[in-house]
Amino acid sequence: MMLIATAWIGVLLLGGGIALDRTLTGVVTRNFDAQLSNLLNGMIASAEVGMDGDVILNRPLGDQRLLEPNSGLYWQIRGAGREDFASRSLWDRSLDVRAGHTDHDPHLYVSKQYPDEPLRVMERSVTLPGSDTLWWFSVAEKQGNLDEQVGRVRRILLRSFAVLGLGLLGMAMLQTWLGLGPLRGVRLALQKMRNSGANRVTEPLPLEVQPLVEELNSLLAHTERQAEEARTHAGNLAHALKTPLTVVMNAATAKAPDLADTVIREAAVMRRQVDHHLARARAVGRRAVGQARASVGESVEAVLRAVTVLYERTRFDLDGNREARVAIERQDLDEILGNLIENAAKYGGGSVFVTIDPTNDARWCEIWVEDDGMGIPEEERTRIFDRGARLDTGKPGTGLGLAIVRDVAEIYGGSVTLDESEDLGGLLVKLRLPRARA
Repeated sequence: MMLIATAWIGVLLLGGGIALDRTLTGVVTRNFDAQLSNLLNGMIASAEVGMDGDVILNRPLGDQRLLEPNSGLYWQIRGAGREDFASRSLWDRSLDVRAGHTDHDPHLYVSKQYPDEPLRVMERSVTLPGSDTLWWFSVAEKQGNLDEQVGRVRRILLRSFAVLGLGLLGMAMLQTWLGLGPLRGVRLALQKMRNSGANRVTEPLPLEVQPLVEELNSLLAHTERQAEEARTHAGNLAHALKTPLTVVMNAATAKAPDLADTVIREAAVMRRQVDHHLARARAVGRRAVGQARASVGESVEAVLRAVTVLYERTRFDLDGNREARVAIERQDLDEILGNLIENAAKYGGGSVFVTIDPTNDARWCEIWVEDDGMGIPEEERTRIFDRGARLDTGKPGTGLGLAIVRDVAEIYGGSVTLDESEDLGGLLVKLRLPRARA
C-alpha cells in the first residue's frame, strides 16, 4: 500500500512540477524580455537627430549597468553611413545588426556573436523625424542573466517540492498507520481469543471494523455448530453401532450355532445406521456450500414418476403451487419427498394426495402428503421419528425413513409434523421448509 502511495505521490509531484516549472520559466522569461522592451522603447523615445545628422539621446537611460564596461547590458544605434552610437558598457565592441531588412516591431533573438557571452537581443528599425536614415535600435543583455534567474526559480521549486513530497509521504504513512489501526486491533483481539481459549471476539473495537467482527463471530459460531454436529453424529453413530457389535461379539464368544444369521442380521442393522448418518452428513455438507434453491413442483413430479412404477395400483394426486421454491438442495428435497410419498403408498389404502403450499405463508412453504391408510395414533406420533421405530412390522422397511426426513428438514431449518387427514382419513404429514429468497 505504501509503495502504491509513494508512486502515486511521485507521479503527481512530477506532473505538477513540470507544469509549474514551465509556467514559472515562462513568467521569468517574459519579465526579462519586457525589461528589454522597456529599455528599447525608452531609447527610441529619447532619440533625436542632431545638427550633424547623427542620433543623440536627449536624456540618459536609467540603468547604471549601461555605464559599466562589459556589464552584460548594452544598447546600440546604427544607421547607414553613420557611426555607431553605443552604450559605454559595450566599450570597444559593437553589436552585429542584421541589415537589409526592416523591423517596425521589436524583434527578439539570441545572438552568439561573442562565444563566451551569448546575448539576448531585441532590435527595431525606426526612421526619426528630420532624417531620411533608417536607424536600427538594439538592446541586449547576456543570456546568462536569464538562465541564472530560471535556475534560481527551479532550485526553489525543487526544494519546495521535495519538502512537499516528504510531507505528503509522511502524511500517507500516518494515514495508513491510523487507518490500519482498527485491523491491528482485530488481529490483537484474535490473538487474545486464541491464547485465552475464547470462542468469540468480545473486545470493544472501532465502529469501522464492527461489521467485520460481527461476520467473524458469525463464522466462528457456524464453524462451532458444524464441529458440534460432527461430534454429535460421530457419537450417535458409535452408540448405534455399539449394540449390534456387542451382539455379534457375544454370539462369537459363545460359539452360537446361529452365528452366521446373527452376523447378517446385525450387519444389516449397522448398515442402516451408517446410511442414516451418511444422509445427515451429506445434507450438512450441501447446506454449507451456499444458498440452496429447489423447485418443489419439479421435485414432487420426479418422485411421483419413480414411485408410480413401484405402486401401480395406488392413485397419486398433486395439487397446489408448483412454482414454489424452497431453500434446500434438490437432492435432499427428493430424498425427503421420496420417503414421505413412498411411505404413504406403502402403508396407505391406495390413494395418496400431495398438496404444495396450501397455507401460502410468506416465509414458509408447506408440503402435505396424505394417505387413506390406518394412520398413526396420536400417542405414537412422537416415537415414530426415532431411528428404527416401526408400527407395522409386517411390511419391509428399516424404520429410518421418517428419522431421515426429520433430521434433514431440521438441518435446513424446517420441521415435520404428523396429523390426521380430514379428506382421506389416514395420515397427514406436514413438511415445512423455508422459502428460497427471490
